[in-house]
Amino acid sequence: MKRLLYPAQLVIGEDALSVLGTLKGKKAVITTGSSSMRKQGFLDITTNYLKEAGMDVAVFDGIESDPTLETIAKGAAFLQQEEPDWIIALGGGSTIDATKVMWIFYEEPNAKYETMRTDFPTLRQKAHFIAIPSTSGTGSEVTFFAVVTNAEKHIKFPVANPQLMPDIAILDPALVKNLPQTQIANTGMDAMTHAVEAYVSIQRIPFSDGYAMEAVKLLSNNILASYKGDLKAREQMHYAQSMAGIAFNNGLLGIVHAMAHSIGTIFTKHVPHGMGNAMYLPIAIRFNAQDEVIAARYAELARALDLTGETDAELAEAFAVHIESLNKSLGIPSSLSEYGISKEEFDEKIATIATHAMNDSSLRNNPVKIDYDGMVKLMSSLF
Repeated sequence: MKRLLYPAQLVIGEDALSVLGTLKGKKAVITTGSSSMRKQGFLDITTNYLKEAGMDVAVFDGIESDPTLETIAKGAAFLQQEEPDWIIALGGGSTIDATKVMWIFYEEPNAKYETMRTDFPTLRQKAHFIAIPSTSGTGSEVTFFAVVTNAEKHIKFPVANPQLMPDIAILDPALVKNLPQTQIANTGMDAMTHAVEAYVSIQRIPFSDGYAMEAVKLLSNNILASYKGDLKAREQMHYAQSMAGIAFNNGLLGIVHAMAHSIGTIFTKHVPHGMGNAMYLPIAIRFNAQDEVIAARYAELARALDLTGETDAELAEAFAVHIESLNKSLGIPSSLSEYGISKEEFDEKIATIATHAMNDSSLRNNPVKIDYDGMVKLMSSLF
């Protein structure tokens, strides 16, 4: 038996933020990043809608990219101090992910990371949760996953439970009008990876297939125009990344995410998550396409994009080349060395990186199995 999971409400389109003015409650805490939402006025807009609804409002800001356990602990303490009945995450995927975990420790201050898989606290005893994404890539607003960083060990790890699904997800295209090009590129290809991995995952279901296929088409047809400043395309990207989020929330991920998680924070030069996914996606397509059944799945995506090839294997290769072409047009490096990682540092850390990838929970859903030596070889091929 499988359950198809979505937010209770998904509010989309122009002025979607205004739904905040209809909430019932006494106090809200808004969580956000360092300054973007404040500078662009969206923090004030969000605050004003909540005040119109009759709520007091407090703000916890400064959530960094790849949120750390320390930041989450500070945020949870802030929530315990303020005692809100609504928690609103306003920002990118890092803000939304961090806030999900803060919410856990607000509801149950004695919760333990080590036991959450088997003993997850009961949420919504104190507060409900709203996610408002300001980037178009992570899909965190429609998933029950959060990824956090243990900075001391240089690893990322997921926290997952159906209770973490937001009560309301708000997709207002105004929030993504001013995204910088690098963010459009990295988060857009992050979304592409979500859709593609969900489409070939061993956990895929017909419902996730539909969302994944439509997301791949929308992303492919709009990402370059969005990158060049087309606001209608940027709006479509915002919706497509959420479709990709629904796809992987129900179909799950695979080897690309296992590899990207393992390289994100381990090098002297940080590798953004979306960039890591983008670089490893063509390599993973070619690896997985060794399986004829999976090659046929990639061929279906290729046909949907009007790519050409006589056989499923040729179409799968055409799809991998399509991803490489998008990466190149978006200014995404084709290798870690091109990005600026030294051979010495890579060789020093490849054993650790491969071990982390092998232990990543996403790997268990990949359609083609791999051993440690294979992982070292596959990951080294990107250098």
